[in-house]
Amino acid sequence: MKNKAVVKIIALGAAVLVVAGIIAVAAGCGGGGTGSSGSDNASLTGAGSTFAYPIYSKWIDAYSSVQPGVTINYQSIGSGAGIQQLTAQTVDWGASDAPMTDAQLDKAPRTVLHIPTVAGAVAVTYNVKGVPNKLKLTGQTLADIYLGKIKNWNDPALKADNPGVNFPDEPIITVHRSDGSGTSNIYTNYLSAVSPGWSSKVGHGTDVKWPVGLGGKGSEGVTAQVKQSEGSIGYVELSYAKQNNLPYALMKNKSGNFVEPTLENTKAAIETAIANMPADFRAGSVGDPPGVNAYPISGFTYILVYQDQKDQAKGKALVDFLWWGIHDGQQYAASLDYVAQPPEMVKKVEAQIKKITYNGKSLAPAS
Repeated sequence: MKNKAVVKIIALGAAVLVVAGIIAVAAGCGGGGTGSSGSDNASLTGAGSTFAYPIYSKWIDAYSSVQPGVTINYQSIGSGAGIQQLTAQTVDWGASDAPMTDAQLDKAPRTVLHIPTVAGAVAVTYNVKGVPNKLKLTGQTLADIYLGKIKNWNDPALKADNPGVNFPDEPIITVHRSDGSGTSNIYTNYLSAVSPGWSSKVGHGTDVKWPVGLGGKGSEGVTAQVKQSEGSIGYVELSYAKQNNLPYALMKNKSGNFVEPTLENTKAAIETAIANMPADFRAGSVGDPPGVNAYPISGFTYILVYQDQKDQAKGKALVDFLWWGIHDGQQYAASLDYVAQPPEMVKKVEAQIKKITYNGKSLAPAS
């Protein structure tokens, strides 16, 4: 291939294999019959979600073979910062795992559209000597750990759900995101759904006042903190735990079953949310959904764009990339532990992308 992707990765921790960074990749319009012409040369910049970094990194790399004349840069800086940069118009697109609030939308200079790309699971990962993979946790126990009520690993609540496990008499170190985070939004929305105490004292959002614990910047920072701190527990998008060989917990769902954050179980949870998807797609996380196999700490991730594009070439290149992503790009989801969009959802997202305009005219390809 003549034009190869150029990838620059800024490592935030030597022990972390999945890292945040700035990716500069030659990219362009969709392949496989889903793209369109007209974006031969443009440069796009996006910023936000670390939860979605692995899939967007892969998309940009793969897309470079389709349209080498377009360059896409993505900064993995957290959902909160991505929303801020989109609002300030310092990037062409934002990325967030938390939908923008009404207040955030009001601050934006123009109408912002939410484009759901994939869905994923937030894994509860830990580093405890002698405790094997697939520790069993209930939502209430997890909330009490993060509230600081359960302080030691040999607490009776943990022993009750994990018979035969020899828990050490060691303090629990909780790790959370220190930056505005869509992953935190998914996580705290779940804790609010299962724990009245958490809901009333802390609540949910991209940036909450954590009662106890250490903070890590980005999913990379949380992963590094857990990996380096014996006795710790944290939360990250599933691929970060898997690629760093960290164990992750089975969560007790609404049906009373302890389930893993597998693709199948995450899909079962997401299907409930899709069935109740609002017209503007601002569904966010799924809370504590019903379903025998549903993994509860799951949610969507979004690319955020202005409906009215000010630059025709950039707008066209952005739309072509989004169109490719919800079609050809979905083939990369499963290998990176994300749930791809089902066909009925793709049709709805197509309609959303068609709303992106320049001078009142849609920039999307006819389909």
